[in-house]
Amino acid sequence: LEMWQMETEQGKYEILHEQLKKYEEELEMQYQERAKVRIWKEKIAALQAEENQRSREKKEEEVQKEYEEKHKKMLEDAERNHKKAVCFLRKSMARIHEKNAKEEVKTQEHMERRIQAVLSLKTSITSNREKLRTLQVWNKAMAFEAKEQEMKMREAILAEGGNVAKEIFLHKRLLEHEKEKQAYRERQKSRKIEIVSQILREKASIHKWKKSQSCTKAIKGVFNCIFKTYVLSQKPRCSPSACSSAGERTASVGEISEEIAHAVLCESGEDKEERDKTLVEPEFLGLWSQECDLHKISKEEMDPKRLATRVERKEILEKKMEEFQSGIFHKQIVSGHECKGRTFYSKPSCIHFKDFDVGQIYKKKIVLINASYSVNFFRLVGISEWLKDFISIHFNPPGKMSSGMSCEIVVTFKPMINETLEGEVMFMAQTGSFSVPLKCTAKRCVLVLDKELIDFGSHVVGETISRTINLTNSGALGTRFK
Repeated sequence: LEMWQMETEQGKYEILHEQLKKYEEELEMQYQERAKVRIWKEKIAALQAEENQRSREKKEEEVQKEYEEKHKKMLEDAERNHKKAVCFLRKSMARIHEKNAKEEVKTQEHMERRIQAVLSLKTSITSNREKLRTLQVWNKAMAFEAKEQEMKMREAILAEGGNVAKEIFLHKRLLEHEKEKQAYRERQKSRKIEIVSQILREKASIHKWKKSQSCTKAIKGVFNCIFKTYVLSQKPRCSPSACSSAGERTASVGEISEEIAHAVLCESGEDKEERDKTLVEPEFLGLWSQECDLHKISKEEMDPKRLATRVERKEILEKKMEEFQSGIFHKQIVSGHECKGRTFYSKPSCIHFKDFDVGQIYKKKIVLINASYSVNFFRLVGISEWLKDFISIHFNPPGKMSSGMSCEIVVTFKPMINETLEGEVMFMAQTGSFSVPLKCTAKRCVLVLDKELIDFGSHVVGETISRTINLTNSGALGTRFK
């Protein structure tokens, strides 16, 4: 039994041993297959790594080539830029040298001009001293003559038995009256000379206007040549009454110009006689020997064509003045160009009375310039209602003003209250109304700090850092601060 049992158990173990062998063989087969798969994968990974390395090497070579090409281009560009910079530097240095040379020449010329000015000043000072000496001698001689005449008059009045004080007073009054008459004649003469110069300026402006009109007519002549015969056949003729009135106008204007020229010549003759009596010598030799030839002016003024054009312009201006006073405004169109924007500009653009004191009187002068294309007029309308108690305006109407001419206006400010005031001065021109702003600012304090941010920067614990800031009062009124 024991043997049989042992055999049965041995048979069981054999079966298990066979199964173990099968399992071991299967495991070996699996290990071999896995090893084959691992080897195949390692081969594939090695091939991929080789391909990646080759691609990396190719990329590196390409990048190296691109870098070399870029480096070459950069070197070439740097060489070209260096050459250009050297060229520009040479040119700029040449320009700087030329500029320095010109400045040196200018400084030398300026120094020469200054030296000449100093020399001329010295000569003028010496001549003025001589002139003052001669004037003092002349004044002494005239005072001595006046004293002698006064002594003779006193002796004669005493011999006649009259009132000496009364006669001398009357004589002094007569002398003062003669001086006033002489001053009035001089003012009248200067006014007449201003009128003549104004007429000459008007003639020059008319000539300029005719030239501009001739240019525009020449441009339009190409288009109007076809209708020339038609225009000539239907050209309106002047009536005899109109011709006679124009002749009368030219004659009257000619008489006025003759009278002005004759009066100026007469007064110049009187001045020559008085000048011969004086002992004063001119500052520059030959300066007073030149005579003003006023006959030419009178002959030019007596030209009937020019006088007729002046009369026609005067009539047109009178019509414009009537329309201006009635409040009718017109557009200014000269040579096809319409005047747009402001026709009058003021200098300064704003009348500003700054930092005033109550009870004081302040004056400011403004200049109004005619910026239109032709003659224009304007008048003072007034000022703002709330400024009438403090502002007064001195204004002499200039009348007709040509393009570019100007007139002066004096604005007086007498403050009664310590407050800021704003308003405007209003005018009315031929082309419309315009105004000049007016501002009166009282004294005030304006505190300003020189720094907006106080930066202490980096510091260590326990360290003391100080910064200074400046507080300034840019206003005109003093103040206290904490």
